Formats: sequence, structure tokens, C-alpha cells
Amino acid sequence: MALWIQAQQLQGDALHQMQSLYGQHFPIEVRHYLAQWLEAQPWDAIDLENQQDEFKAKRLLDGLIQELQRKAEHQMGEDGFLLKIKLGHYATQLKSSYDPCPLELVRCVKHILYTEQRLVQEASNASSPGSGPVDGTPQRYQQINQTFEELRVMTHDTENDLRKLQHSQEYFIIQYQESLRIQAQLSSLASIPPAERVPRESGLQSRKSTLEAWLTREANTLQKYRQELAEKHQKTLALLRKQQTVIVDDELIQWKRRQQLTGNGGPSEGGLDILQAWCEKLADMIWQNRQQIRRVEHLTQQLPIPGPTEELLTELNATVTDIISALVTSTFIIEKQPPQVLKTQTKFSATVRLLVGGKLNVHMNPPQVKATIVSEQQAKALLKNENTRNESSGEILNNSCVMEYHQTTGTLSAHFRTMSLKRIKRSDRRGAESVTEEKFTVLFESQFSVGGNELVFHVKTLSLPVVVIVHGSQDNNATATVLWDNAFSEPGRVPFVVPDKVLWPQLCEALNMKYKSEVHSDRGLSEDILVFLAQKAFSSSSNNPEDYCNMTITWSQFNRESLPGRNFTFWQWFDGVIELMKKHLKSHWNDGAILGFLNKQQAQDMLMSKPNSTFLLRFSDSEIGGITIAWVFHCAGERMVWNLMPFTTKDFSIRSLADRISDLNHLLFLYPNQPKEEVFSRYCTPPNSKAVGDGYVKPEIKQVVKVENDSMLDTEGEFDLEETMDMARQVEEFLRQPMETQWRHLKIKCYPLFTLSKSALFSASRFSACSFKC
Repeated sequence: MALWIQAQQLQGDALHQMQSLYGQHFPIEVRHYLAQWLEAQPWDAIDLENQQDEFKAKRLLDGLIQELQRKAEHQMGEDGFLLKIKLGHYATQLKSSYDPCPLELVRCVKHILYTEQRLVQEASNASSPGSGPVDGTPQRYQQINQTFEELRVMTHDTENDLRKLQHSQEYFIIQYQESLRIQAQLSSLASIPPAERVPRESGLQSRKSTLEAWLTREANTLQKYRQELAEKHQKTLALLRKQQTVIVDDELIQWKRRQQLTGNGGPSEGGLDILQAWCEKLADMIWQNRQQIRRVEHLTQQLPIPGPTEELLTELNATVTDIISALVTSTFIIEKQPPQVLKTQTKFSATVRLLVGGKLNVHMNPPQVKATIVSEQQAKALLKNENTRNESSGEILNNSCVMEYHQTTGTLSAHFRTMSLKRIKRSDRRGAESVTEEKFTVLFESQFSVGGNELVFHVKTLSLPVVVIVHGSQDNNATATVLWDNAFSEPGRVPFVVPDKVLWPQLCEALNMKYKSEVHSDRGLSEDILVFLAQKAFSSSSNNPEDYCNMTITWSQFNRESLPGRNFTFWQWFDGVIELMKKHLKSHWNDGAILGFLNKQQAQDMLMSKPNSTFLLRFSDSEIGGITIAWVFHCAGERMVWNLMPFTTKDFSIRSLADRISDLNHLLFLYPNQPKEEVFSRYCTPPNSKAVGDGYVKPEIKQVVKVENDSMLDTEGEFDLEETMDMARQVEEFLRQPMETQWRHLKIKCYPLFTLSKSALFSASRFSACSFKC
């Protein structure tokens, strides 16, 4: 009831649209007098495509008839008498119309309610610009579905009008032929004697006059029908174009944007099933309207009647062809992008898909798709429809593929599984631009026809920007180019323009997305971490996050200029952290065991207030992809914080972090106060069994640390990792044994060879150590 009250308050064009919903198929009086009942029924619970729901629809139809009859019986007085007759008539009329097909009643009422709701919502938004609806997916989907229902009714209406026009024109032609027959009879009377000719001629002339008058009136009526039908098609095509804009220029573009952010670690772009269903509905309705317009054109050619209709039909035909061309070319998309960092001589894959291929029966003559790699300049020329003379910037092997139709999913796609970039032709670089900043794209193109070669389409689509490398050492900088492009490109840009500088919070969002994705962790970059990164990027000492909110960072600061005092850029350092974490330290990061993003002074300040042997893990400032252990220790009467020389991926491929920490007996508590066994023991490697099956004992690698004096510090204040007190004690114990015992022990234990200096043999204060223990 509430909806009908609001619908009655519509004004102007919205009111006319609402009124046009009603007619003989569903009188507006029925809507008015049964408003509360109609709005309370479960129309949406009935699936119009499911014939099994026809029983439910029949019950609703019976209920509607009963409500109308009950409403008619309660009418009293003089005015009530007329309304009683009218409502009774409507009950009989609706039962007669919808009893054979009750689902059509449901379709009709759903369309009416959906359209009223849309008109009311639009009117509400127009009157309150600041209080529009929340852009929630269900509401957007509902709006699209309501528009499709509106289009279906409009297309069905024009189909009925077209049939009426066709029947009227066929009857007109019959009568016109009759007038020609009468004219022939009149002509044949010339040879008949006057006495016999006059009465027959008089009758024929009378019939001819009557028929010609009727033909004149009917010709005007036919012209009026054609004009009205053309105007209805104009409205339908306008709504089709609007719906196509919503689906292709909004929903599909958003999907492509999500796909691009997926390259930076964003959430999955989602499936294409809903988009394909919408695009197929569009294709179906566009094609139906195109066929209707073609039939009207045929009727016009069959019976030319002077008037503006011919010009209008030509315009409609051009419009509908333009709409379907835009739909087909826009829905030729890349479902699976090629890798954005593309190494030559390496296999890669990609998948392209035509969202309307199944509906337009393109698979009946499967088209072939070709892939070509082109430069940024060539991509610009393509979008401007400039002739590129089939130029390419390289050679791709296995670059042709036939589109396949998958019956179960209804998808038409081409899967390139074994493409390989054989060679690349680079352009002249600008200024400080490196090869890892040069962008290419993979062009996919195909050609096919629909409607028995009525329309031929040449479709093209460009992949996301691709950076071509020839060696793995270039991967780091190429990834930076891709990340910056994916994060900060705008829809509809000229290939492949991106801003040279962005706000720091924008970059933080991109870095956090990338980090969480690569490390496979819900633990992202906290505000403190982002402050640490800002200090590194801007060479700043401020600890206030707000100081960085309005600061901009340039591409050069991100990955062209080295950090102060270093030979690597900000991104190279950050990417090194990502590589280290995802290959070796994901579990420890997720456990919260690694603080990581701290500088040396911050680590010292945190540890000095903790008991001796407390340690933490932080990323090295001096080495890409390095992590160091900082711990507090009592030495020579004072407490100091020491830092081990950084571990890298190479070190952890030999012995894990958990095993190394377990080896170091002077590390007892992980900051702030957790016993290290509680944190790391479950990740430690079980010790090798002493049982020997083949006469050999397997060597065991052990992490050792030499603790002497400050002369052992390197220029960064970090210690070497070569020697240990444990090994010194083993060496001393070994040397105290008799020579015969030593050799016997050596055979059994299989000690590796090592060299001991004279001072190491006889001094307890200095020693050498071996990094192997058997």
C-alpha cells in the first residue's frame, strides 16, 4: 500500500511513465482498489522460467479474482453500483486473459511493482541529492533486473504492435487488389451496350468510391501505426543503450579494475557468470528489436506510403546496429591476463572470452584469435584507429587459438596455453627510463560474423601493461613498474599513462595489499610500520603519522633514486623483505614473532629495558632481503644491544630461522618476554638419528656465534656468524684425549677437517670454530 501511495505522488514524466504501465492487460483501477493485497503477495518467490511454479501463479490469479469479486460485492450506493459492475467486469477479463497462462500475470505484476519502485526511488533521489541509496550490490543488481523486465515488456509490446501492423497491411493489400479488380471490370464495360453497361457501371463506381475512401483512411492509419511503432522502438533503443552503459561501462569496467588490482594482490575480481548473463540478455533484446525494425522496413518496402517513417526507420536501423556492435566489441575480454612481468623464452598462458558468443551463435563457425605483442606507442595508435600496418614489437610463438564453445557453461573462449615470447624489439628510451620501465601489451584480435553474415565484427582487446625482461635480476624493478601502474592507472586512460607522483597514503594502500597477498597473511602493515616506511622513503625522523598524510612520493623516490647511503631504492629494499618473508618466514610473521620494520635505534631502545638475552627480529637496513637478530647482553660490566650480521634467503635455504635461534644458547626470550621454545620449537628440525645404515654418519649443520669484544663489530655494528663457544668446548675436549683415542673417535664421529691456530689450541680466550658438527 505504501508504494502505491508514493506512486500517486509522482509528477511530470514519471507520472506518465507510471500511468503507461496500465491498460487492458491490467487496469489501473485494479491496482488502486487492491493496492494493499497486491503489495503483500510473494510475487518474487515465483520463478518465471520454472514451469513448476505455475501452480503458485494460478493460486495468485485465483486470489486476485476473489479479491476483486469481494471488493465489488461491498460497493454500495449510486456510485458504488457503477464501480461494482466495473470491478466484476475486470475480474472476468483478467480470468479470461491469464487463466491459460498464470505466469504471465506474475510477470505483468512484477514488472509493474518493479517499475513503480524505480520511479519512486528516482524521484526521491532527485529531491534529495545528498541522501541517495547506498551503492550496495544487491540494489544495483535489482535495478538492472528491473530494467531488463521493463525492456522485455516493451519488446513484447512492439512485437504485438508489429503483428497488428502486418495484419492491417495484409488486409489493406487485399482491399487494394479488390479496387484494382473493380477498376479492371469498369474498363471491360466499355465494350458492353449502354443499356446493360450503365446499371453495372453505377454499382461498380459506387463500390470503387467506397473502397477508395476506405483505402485512403486506412493508408493514413497504417502510416500512423508505423510512426507510433517507430517511436516505441526509439524509446526501447534508448533504454537498451542506457542499460548497456550500466553493464558495459560500469559493471564490466569495475570487473576489469578489480582484475587489475588482483595483480597487486587485491581480492579476486569475481566470476563472469552474472556479467555474461546480463550481456546475453542485452544481445537477445537488441537482436529482437533489430529483427522487428528489419520487418517494419520490409513492410514499408512492400507497401510504400509517403511520410517521415522511412527516414526514421533508417535512423533506427543505424542505431540498433551501433548498439549491438558496441556490445560485441566491448564484451571481447581477457578472462585470464598474461603475466605482467614477462620473461623471454618462457612459456606463459592467457584466456580470452566473448561474453555474448553463445547467444549470437558465434560458435557455429568458431573464430580464430591471434595474439601479438605491441609497444605503448602502437597501443595508442590502435585506440585511435590509426593504421599500424600490422606492426608488432616482438614475436610470440603459439600465438593463434580457435575459440571453443563449452556447452555446460555456455562460454565461448580461447585458451592460449603454451605461448612464448621469442624476441622483443625495444623502442628508444626517454631520459632515465630503464628497460624495466618500458611497457608493452598483448593484443588479442579476431573476426567473425553473426546473423548469416548480416554483421561482420573485427574485435580487439589489449592486455594489462606487460614489462619484458630477459633475466631474473630484472624482475624486482619490473614488478615495481607493474605495481605502480596497477595501483594508480585510471579507467579510460591513454596507454599507459600513470601519474608521476601520488599521495603517500595511496602508496601505503598498494604496499599493504601487495605485502598481505605475497606473504599470505591477514597481518598487514600497521600504522607504526607505515610510519617506519615513510621515514625510510622520505629520509624523515618524524614519528607522527599525520605528517605524512598529505605528502606525495614520486616514481623516482619509489624506484629510481637510491636511498641515502645505500645502493638500492626504496622498492628494492621493500621487495627484498617480501621475498624473504614469503619464501622462509611466513609462519613466524603470522605468529607475530617478527617485528621486522624497526631501525637499529628503535630496537636498542626497546631491548635496553628488558632482561639480558631478550632478543627481537628486525629487517636489515643495509642489505636487501636481510633480517637480523638484535639482543641485549651483559658485557664487561655494562649492558649492550648487539646485532647479528643479517641472514638472507641463501642462509635460510641452508638452515631455518627456528633452528638457528635454537642453536644460539645466549638467546632466551623473544621480545617482550616469551621463552623462545614456546615460539620456535614447533618449527625446529628434529635431530638426525645416530643409527648408521650405510657406515656413514650424516653431518649436522649448526648455527654458532663467536662472542669476543668490540673489535668484532663490522661497520654497521653487526657481528660475524662463524664461530661459537660450544664448538670451542668440543675442540678442547677432543684435544685432551690420548692420540689413539682421538683417532678412534675421529673415525667413528667423522669430524670434518678444520684448522686450529696455535693460540686457539692453548688459549681459552680465543678460538676458531667449525660450522659443521657431526
